[in-house]
Amino acid sequence: MTDNTNPHDPTPHDPHVRRRTVILGTGATAAALTLGAVNAKDAVTAPDTARAEPVAAAAVCTLTKELTEGPYYLDGALVRADLTEDKPGIPLELVLTVVDDATCAPLNEALVELWHCDALGEYSGFVGNNGHNEPDNGTFLRGGILTGSDGTARISTIYPGWYRGRCVHIHVKVHTDVTLTSDGSFSGGEELHTGQLFIAESITTAVAAVSPYSTNTVPRTTLAQDGIYGNGGAAAGLMTVTGSTTAGYTGSLTLGVDQS
Repeated sequence: MTDNTNPHDPTPHDPHVRRRTVILGTGATAAALTLGAVNAKDAVTAPDTARAEPVAAAAVCTLTKELTEGPYYLDGALVRADLTEDKPGIPLELVLTVVDDATCAPLNEALVELWHCDALGEYSGFVGNNGHNEPDNGTFLRGGILTGSDGTARISTIYPGWYRGRCVHIHVKVHTDVTLTSDGSFSGGEELHTGQLFIAESITTAVAAVSPYSTNTVPRTTLAQDGIYGNGGAAAGLMTVTGSTTAGYTGSLTLGVDQS
């Protein structure tokens, strides 16, 4: 990924790279999270969970740059806790905690919005760009949910696939002060963060051997080869991921955003 004209690559003039943000180390914070999924059809706000100590207790704020929005973003994402829409793939539960970078205090009712490709590398609204012919309703594997008072959003999806030139990744935005709309979406507010979430290469290698991922014949770009991840570790969005190809996975990360 050395060609800066590629729409996936961030450049100094990328209009989607707007604000400074931080990501916090996931170790002690992630261990404090309850990893259960919420009711996908009913919940628009992640429920509060008890914890032994506040997020700030073990967190160390680390500044990091934002990452490009990429070419596959669509406005009008649904506010929902389950993005799957019966798409085949290994279950992936995401536990994402949003905190203020200055105080490490959790952000209540921040909307965490995600979008990613399916097992064959296709994005809803853009099906065919990775060479597959499949139904496209413009909404699968897209959506977001409001954080609870503990700053945590829990979202159910499937493990992403891959497409030419990019490693496996999930796009994320964090919005505050949004208004929920009658059509199940949201409007207004302030966009505080645009970034991407990544998964260790050893896990993706195991997933790639399992159907339907194994039917994706597009050459896979690794983390080390990806021009956007850039070997950035947790500072670039590398999640703590546990589980297996048979039981599914849980990915955790704490995101700190600049509200100033």
